[in-house]
Amino acid sequence: METNPYLKHIAYDSVIFGFSGEKLKILIMEYRNTGLLALPGGFVGHQENLNDAVKRGLSERTGLSDVFLEQFYTFGNIERYQPEVMERILKARNENHEGYAWLLDRYISVAYYALINLNDVTPKPDHLSDSCGWYDVDNLPALILDHNMIVNKAMTTLRSNIDHKLAGVNLLPSRFTMKELQKVYEAILNEKLHRGTFQRKILASGLLKRHEKQYTGAANKAPFLYSFVD
Repeated sequence: METNPYLKHIAYDSVIFGFSGEKLKILIMEYRNTGLLALPGGFVGHQENLNDAVKRGLSERTGLSDVFLEQFYTFGNIERYQPEVMERILKARNENHEGYAWLLDRYISVAYYALINLNDVTPKPDHLSDSCGWYDVDNLPALILDHNMIVNKAMTTLRSNIDHKLAGVNLLPSRFTMKELQKVYEAILNEKLHRGTFQRKILASGLLKRHEKQYTGAANKAPFLYSFVD
């Protein structure tokens, strides 16, 4: 007998961004014994709020709970319905198709992006996956279904929101230098920014609080540390 513990036809996919100090990266899963790559995603329990389901999935993959999370689009084109992909994943796991027939239904996916400090995370694969790791956003492999399209939409949204949403990000430590912040902007926008122009714009925005200088013992001028205003 088929038992589906989740809402029918509704799924979520998460574009989890992390910053390495130089490059913007995305968390990608590889399904066991298939070579198929995908964004972390999941389903919504019958007695579960959508946002809570996404936070649960994020915590299971990263161990984090307090992160910047933004819903940005809903994907429902008929072309994303490819039951043969899930059949391949289930066969690789030797799962009983009768008990998981609900996974072969058509699903509309609500997409979220999350911003986290890569250094705070040890990625954890789920029970269907061999691995869960970081990939450069500008060098992504082919992903299943419409997941590359989801990533592209997430990047477009992140870039358009960068000035008024960046105050909530977890891409950097709690205190950071202006140079480190500029590198985040450059990684997201995929372009080099003029140092002076960038600093004037950011300082004028009122988003930052300045702290003591970061002394490293080097002969060069010590930079100030900053944090985002609460």
